Amino acid sequence: MSGEPPWWASGVIYQIYPRSFQDSDGDGIGDLRGIEQRLDYIAALGIDAVWLSPIFCSPMRDFGYDVADYTGIEPLFGDLADFDRLCTRLHERGLKLILDLVPNHSSDQHPWFQASRRSRLDPKRDWYIWRDPAPDGGPPNNWISDFGGSAWEWDDLTGQYFLHAFLKEQPDLNWRNPQLREAMFDVMRFWFNRGVDGFRIDVLWHIVKHQDFPDNPLNPAWTPDRTERDKVLQLYSTDQPEAHAIAAEMRRLADTYREKVLIGEIFLPNDRHARWFGTPEQPEVHLPFNFQLIETEWDARGLHAMISAYLESLPAHGWPNWVMGSHDAPRIAARLGEPQARIATMMLLTLRGTPTLYQGDELAIGQVVIPRDRIRDPQDLRQPDLGIGRDRSRTPMPWGEGAFADFSTAEPWLPLNPDWPTRNVASQEEDPGSMLHFVRRILALRRAEPALAVGSMTLLDMHEDLIAFERRHDSEHLLVVLNLGTRDWRLPVPPGYRAGDVLASTLTVRAVDDRIGPDEGLIIRLEEIDG
Repeated sequence: MSGEPPWWASGVIYQIYPRSFQDSDGDGIGDLRGIEQRLDYIAALGIDAVWLSPIFCSPMRDFGYDVADYTGIEPLFGDLADFDRLCTRLHERGLKLILDLVPNHSSDQHPWFQASRRSRLDPKRDWYIWRDPAPDGGPPNNWISDFGGSAWEWDDLTGQYFLHAFLKEQPDLNWRNPQLREAMFDVMRFWFNRGVDGFRIDVLWHIVKHQDFPDNPLNPAWTPDRTERDKVLQLYSTDQPEAHAIAAEMRRLADTYREKVLIGEIFLPNDRHARWFGTPEQPEVHLPFNFQLIETEWDARGLHAMISAYLESLPAHGWPNWVMGSHDAPRIAARLGEPQARIATMMLLTLRGTPTLYQGDELAIGQVVIPRDRIRDPQDLRQPDLGIGRDRSRTPMPWGEGAFADFSTAEPWLPLNPDWPTRNVASQEEDPGSMLHFVRRILALRRAEPALAVGSMTLLDMHEDLIAFERRHDSEHLLVVLNLGTRDWRLPVPPGYRAGDVLASTLTVRAVDDRIGPDEGLIIRLEEIDG
């Protein structure tokens, strides 16, 4: 990257799930004033931007991803005055604010859909996707909702089906309609004008469907232990060519404002994923989210191949990014245990590209079993035997040792992590060896060493249990070595160099030698050998 990098390239994004961050009013649900109360903590982490999961008005059938008013704040979270104050106070601390835009679908309670379903002749009828039944009276095609069941819902009043890629309470918007498209661009303008620094755009690759609505091909690899959605290959219901023109139009709008960022949620193979950068002449999103650190088995050989293939797939004008945890994915420490969660976090924060850190992963929150009577996730409730529930990653932040971990004065909407009396922010603040202090050290080092933030990267040859790569910027030359195994190995120092100071370790910082231990990650300054 030549010249001064944009903030989103050198920065670190911190995702907050507002329902579970901090409750300020004693209803057991986090809110905007709660986030404001914790701004000192957020700023002390060393991150650069906060991404808030949806805070718009919503019936909460899918916890905010069913929007009933795109320019209003859900009363559970506060109001526009609370939002404006939070935005201002983040900016005062030098932090950016990213909102979660949900453009593929709205709530069925949105006034647009209420109008659309009143009559086939209503002006907003075409703002959603309505179709006649198939000749047998059934759904128009075989498309399957991501939450299971047909993606089509019959409407008695007007005698047609409407499309919903998720819950039937989340009807899909019709982005082929120019009035709908302009209304959604007005939503973006509303929040940009209010000071928002960018959007994470939900399920962007779903946004346009094939105009003829053919059946999706059956998936020959489907087995009953996979989601019902996977019975078909989403060839015609996602990733249509016309969607790229919409993404480019979003980018043109964002570029009329200064220093805004667009982040697209996109799950696709590398070649199709890379297309969402657009072209230098017609750019699309700045960062098509890359979830491969979540999806790849925790194995050095597979990770090495994945990292190499992803970086090679990027266009020359593209910038990498990495996501290790989210409100949809299992917790890192639940997957790997805390020792390897430290390795994973060091990897996330030192690979070339923009990292996104999910709230609570800086504490290494692990497995949280949600009792059946406490499950809230509609995906889990609809397909309970697949182990795909998302509640386990949405549990409240444990702040201290008081009642309900100082998250709320009332019973939280989801259970806390079972070890919250010892795994909480206050206890980790007091322990220099804690995961929290480790994350802060790595983030501080990333800020102090441009090689880690924006430098070039060379992935070293595969070496047993190790992932190793060089980071360079001007005269800085660093080596990152991550041991995913249970035995020690010789450090893979590149020829012509020797290991200098150890700048960081996932264990106790120590003097350098020629070995790396089990569950150890090291960031080392390389020194050129004279002669």
